Amino acid sequence: MNAHPNLSTNRNAKRAIVLAAITTLASCGGTSDATIGGRLEGLTTGTSVVLQNNGADPLTLSADGTFVFATSLASGDAYDVTVRTQPLGQSCGVSKGSGTVDSNGSDVTDIAVSCALSSSVGGTLAGLGSGRSVTLLNAGQTLVLAENGLFSFPGVLPAGSTYRVTISVQPAGQRCDVVNGSGIVVADVMATVAVTCN
Repeated sequence: MNAHPNLSTNRNAKRAIVLAAITTLASCGGTSDATIGGRLEGLTTGTSVVLQNNGADPLTLSADGTFVFATSLASGDAYDVTVRTQPLGQSCGVSKGSGTVDSNGSDVTDIAVSCALSSSVGGTLAGLGSGRSVTLLNAGQTLVLAENGLFSFPGVLPAGSTYRVTISVQPAGQRCDVVNGSGIVVADVMATVAVTCN
């Protein structure tokens, strides 16, 4: 005696439902986390730059080429790649460094890190009276000096960029003047600015 045709139809329907469920689960859970990376260009031989993602996961690079952070991110996670430590004598910048991993969990590969030769801006201060201070200004940075001698603005500027050091606040009872206060940054050479007070 043959099995009831409805039973066979029900079994086939159940198999189809189970297969559809397995396929759906595989497609949902099969997406791996996305890697975060890109390309580094312009790094001087013998130096290194340290990048970080979301303030952690440091990555040291010693040569131009592609890079990938060790920690992967899931769909919807934000990433923010910045320079943690600049290379000696260079300044590196990041473009396309922040965003969100797409819903497919696709790898991020278009972060660009570009490095250029750089130098600092500084010089000497002379003639400042005891207990007094003078405030210098350059490219939006202020530097308060309370002692005669060598000084340097914090950070570095890319080679080829311009600098212009001026007096922002004069010391009480004195007048300070700047000599060689403007020019173009030369790689690996600190700008020589002279500030004299009288």
